[in-house]
Amino acid sequence: MTMRPDANGPETAAREEDDHALALRASHGDRDAFARLIDRHYATIHRIAWRWCGNAGDADDIAQEVAIKLARAIGSWRGEAGFSTWLYRIVLNTVRDRQRALAAERRRVEAFAVQALVDAQGSDESTDPATRLWAAVGTLPERQRDAVLLVHGEGLGHGAAADVMGVSEGTVSFHIHEAKKKLRAMMQAPEDELS
Repeated sequence: MTMRPDANGPETAAREEDDHALALRASHGDRDAFARLIDRHYATIHRIAWRWCGNAGDADDIAQEVAIKLARAIGSWRGEAGFSTWLYRIVLNTVRDRQRALAAERRRVEAFAVQALVDAQGSDESTDPATRLWAAVGTLPERQRDAVLLVHGEGLGHGAAADVMGVSEGTVSFHIHEAKKKLRAMMQAPEDELS
């Protein structure tokens, strides 16, 4: 159930070809083909959303929103790009939209001096190095965060990540390099500085 457009092997190629055929059928109004695409990719959509936002509830909402957006947009898909790449873009755009909306809401809340957002501070998970690392990734600038999550979180190659992000492969490599420097510094900082 993974979407890795650059993965090698006949099984991956067959799956991408099958996704392509299903997406074309769905784009022409075949509801069964669309349902099969959603069934096949929903868990992956949710996993990607969770990695980007770090919250299971938000990931649920994002995954559902992606399914709705996909239903609305599938009619315009013509197969120029691989279905997985196209789907990644929809997920990324939905996550970004949600993050912008949440940031705007936080600014409104802060303007009224109301502490509406509750952190998981003090939970046992906060001491887990992997949890700290993914929390630190979430604080990176948008392009660096996207590059890290696509390459290291999703296992895409730099070329496939570049396709998803709409940038050159060298730009992805640069973002990864800069992110690693920042993450190294963040992970060496005391835990309370990441909050």
